[in-house]
Amino acid sequence: MDLGFLFLDQSWSLMQLRSLLCASVAFSLLAATLVVVAVDNSTYYVPRDDILLNCGASGQASSFDGRSWTGDTGTRYAPSLNGDGFDALRQDPSVSTVPYSTARVFTSPFTYRFPLSAGRKFIRLHFYPSDYSNHAVSDAFFSVTSGPYTLLHNFSSYLTADALNFAYLIREYSVNVSTGGLNLTFIPSTTHPNSYAFINGIEIVSIPDLFSSATPLLVDGDDGHIVYTIDPDQALETVYRLNVGGQAIPPIEDSGLFRSWDDDSPYIYGAAFGVTYSNDPNVTITYPTSVPSYIAPPDVYSTARSMGPNAQVNLNYNLTWILPVDAGFYFLVRLHFCEIQYPIVKINQRVFDIYLNNQTATEEADVIGWSGGIGIPVYRDYVVMTMGRGQMDLWVALHPDTLSKPEYYDSILNGLEVFKLQNSNNSLAGLNPGARSQLYVDPRDVRKGSAKHKSEVPVIVGVIGAFAVLLAVICLIGMCKCQKNKKMKKGKGAVTSNGPYGLSPLSLYGNARSAVSAESNLCRYFYIAGIKAATSDFDESTVGR
Repeated sequence: MDLGFLFLDQSWSLMQLRSLLCASVAFSLLAATLVVVAVDNSTYYVPRDDILLNCGASGQASSFDGRSWTGDTGTRYAPSLNGDGFDALRQDPSVSTVPYSTARVFTSPFTYRFPLSAGRKFIRLHFYPSDYSNHAVSDAFFSVTSGPYTLLHNFSSYLTADALNFAYLIREYSVNVSTGGLNLTFIPSTTHPNSYAFINGIEIVSIPDLFSSATPLLVDGDDGHIVYTIDPDQALETVYRLNVGGQAIPPIEDSGLFRSWDDDSPYIYGAAFGVTYSNDPNVTITYPTSVPSYIAPPDVYSTARSMGPNAQVNLNYNLTWILPVDAGFYFLVRLHFCEIQYPIVKINQRVFDIYLNNQTATEEADVIGWSGGIGIPVYRDYVVMTMGRGQMDLWVALHPDTLSKPEYYDSILNGLEVFKLQNSNNSLAGLNPGARSQLYVDPRDVRKGSAKHKSEVPVIVGVIGAFAVLLAVICLIGMCKCQKNKKMKKGKGAVTSNGPYGLSPLSLYGNARSAVSAESNLCRYFYIAGIKAATSDFDESTVGR
């Protein structure tokens, strides 16, 4: 399933206004404390190239966040486009009109040409699946290339958005531009009748060297990991960018790169959510010289998720995130850490192990030992390899380390990023998902007492039993894999304390989270074929197991 990296539309809600007010109050509190080191905003990255192209439109228009977009009609990037494009025939009220109310539609290959300075760029492609004039949304199958790189192949924004129940999609890529600028070519599929390509908005932003200077460890199952070298010309796709333990961060609040950071709670495995908290009022984020402030904004490092104060509970579960990704690619996993709550101020107070896909990535991780002190950010990079085709789950798990005998049996994480690396064919393209109706059976579609649906009831019961069997199979597989890695244990449930070690931290930005995020519209889908296989073709003997 080709999910890529998706963003939720956000408007200025009461929650965000309250967060802004709380941030102002928090700043006043911090300014009055003794132990404060302010973050120097002048060190934030200022991009040399910052292009916002509103495709299918002319003139200037502002999006909901106040950023100014230029219509692509008659621009130097596409001088042959002399007329406006098409309006979306339907407009979801939750979607910003800029850039999603208009689209540029191509029935034959078309190339945008961007004269740019040399260096790495973020390319963000904005798609709003809709009918445009007589072009049906279900016919939009196309590829997108950038020079030698294939970003999308036979892509259907309709199938992708439908499978995830998202109104619109944003795909973010990073490519290196050497000379001659950057070309983006949209190519309708040659195998699908009436196919066409379309685009609603294009962003291009210069970025610093976030990747080729990294020295990630290749996690391959062996005890001795080797450093994986990321080539300066390597193309990457952003798959996930999560603010762990905190609220979503919109692009205008990022550190100059206009990235969007999502809430991590939809990806937490099971009920073991751990606890979330903000930085202590006497602690602010102080970037060391080895960690530039554009790596992640202060809001990422000033919130965290840990396991909680109960050592016995913590020793019996892993704090785990499950992230669906495209199989058959290497992935760069970047973990952001920062100790932000007292009493964690010394080495060997909180020590934990890091696992990726049930393989040991790092043992005896000690954030204070890595960073040098409380409030100081640090990050670690890893590369994992996935096999096969289609979709698979990438697991990120943390567990207290016992060999070092730390003061607290706990773990912590502040931010999580996952980037897909181009394959040997210079491609980042994955497969389209199936429609939601092909992926799962929704029990809500069965109306009690309706003769029309009576025959479906045994199937639904079988599916419910199948879910139980699938969960049991997943747990069994996890237990078997745990034998290969010491200290990997099955989840025992959530920790409900409001802070680490019984503390009651000040929630500066309203980061308290319930067990299920009300803002999340993600859910896990199960293929019918997989359910049938797991239940012996809906054998009634599997019900209740």
